[in-house]
Amino acid sequence: MIQKSETTTYYDVVGIGNAIVDVLAKVGDRFLSERDLPKSCMTLLNAQDAGKIYADIVPEREVSGGSAANTVAGLASLGGAPAFIGKVHDDELGQEFTRDIGAAGVDFFTAPLNEGPVTGRSIVLVTPDAMRSMFTYLGANTHLSVDDIDENIIKSSRITYLEGYILDYEQGFDIAEKAAKIAKSNGRQVAFSLSDISCVNGKQAKFIEFIKNYVDILFANDAEIRALFSKDDFLECLDLIKPMVEIAAITRGEKGSVIVNGRTKTFVEAETVENVVDTTGAGDLYAAGFLFGLTKGRSLGTCAIIGSIAAAEVITHYGARPEVSLRGLVRNKLLSYGKQA
Repeated sequence: MIQKSETTTYYDVVGIGNAIVDVLAKVGDRFLSERDLPKSCMTLLNAQDAGKIYADIVPEREVSGGSAANTVAGLASLGGAPAFIGKVHDDELGQEFTRDIGAAGVDFFTAPLNEGPVTGRSIVLVTPDAMRSMFTYLGANTHLSVDDIDENIIKSSRITYLEGYILDYEQGFDIAEKAAKIAKSNGRQVAFSLSDISCVNGKQAKFIEFIKNYVDILFANDAEIRALFSKDDFLECLDLIKPMVEIAAITRGEKGSVIVNGRTKTFVEAETVENVVDTTGAGDLYAAGFLFGLTKGRSLGTCAIIGSIAAAEVITHYGARPEVSLRGLVRNKLLSYGKQA
């Protein structure tokens, strides 16, 4: 394990976000419509409503998840050195999450809850078109506090990566602001993901203020960036985000991604995927690949290609964590594209 230090950079990225165990199930569109459940977004639930949905499904598998946790797990698979800050309960699922993230190669030191809400879980319903609809009970995550933000870990990390989902609960903005301030005061970069339109809607002004004040690297998909600015014109949104951050990486599904860096816009094609099984985690793994490339000094175009390769792997199977070594996969792909691995 990498040791913490007050002065030396040991981590490429520290991710801060929800510690979640994903419960995946295949359903038809009718399952969603009969229960008036929204499709292709994240919906927060209380424990009772989550229990009702869980009772009606046949789980395919349970896997550790959470957006930022998926990203740092992907970064570890690429050969990077990540850490994670999040909150679990010291229950069966919390212990499972802790084992899984450690086995993935991610340092995780946050103390668990011994009483109060159980470990958070997300019921991920995958329809035949491979779209995922997430119904999340945050549980112990709502007890993540500013006291859990380890200053030494952030000082020791090149990039602090924050997921938008943590802004859904009471202390979220305080947590994000504390982490960002520590990073910036120590000359580190701050990366931020909009995560989901459900996070953005109704909080656009707060999101924009946070981005302007702290964010160097922004991740979003086309729907999220349009929700942020309440605009339909995608290209107009790219121009609006341009002066706010150093780098914006905007994904567009099968259309690839666009990287905005000052007056330069770089358009990168998506990887070809013959059989899309489950799009859960595609954005998380894109961020993993992009941040890995960035910490290794690669060009922004190559960072986007690495992100696309990582995202393409995760959508070929159920679950939001890679099932092969991304390091070897990316190396072989880059060599086949005539790029240095």
